[in-house]
Amino acid sequence: MPLEIKGDYEIDYSGMWLPDVQAWAAHVAIYGPSPNPMHRNSIMPPQRVAVDRVFPSEADAEQEARTAALAMLDQHRS
Repeated sequence: MPLEIKGDYEIDYSGMWLPDVQAWAAHVAIYGPSPNPMHRNSIMPPQRVAVDRVFPSEADAEQEARTAALAMLDQHRS
């Protein structure tokens, strides 16, 4: 699961294999600042994004997940 830091936020994004359709789905979780360094503050809980699409490769799903996560983070900060 790739992890990206944007300012005070951690973005986890990944591709998840869907065996029933033999394709990949895009998944995202976003964590924000926390007063306790041992605790992650969930801003956006783990969720599937681009739910109407599946992807032929894990890399394609991860790229879509990253794009969606950055858009979600921009919306959250505004």
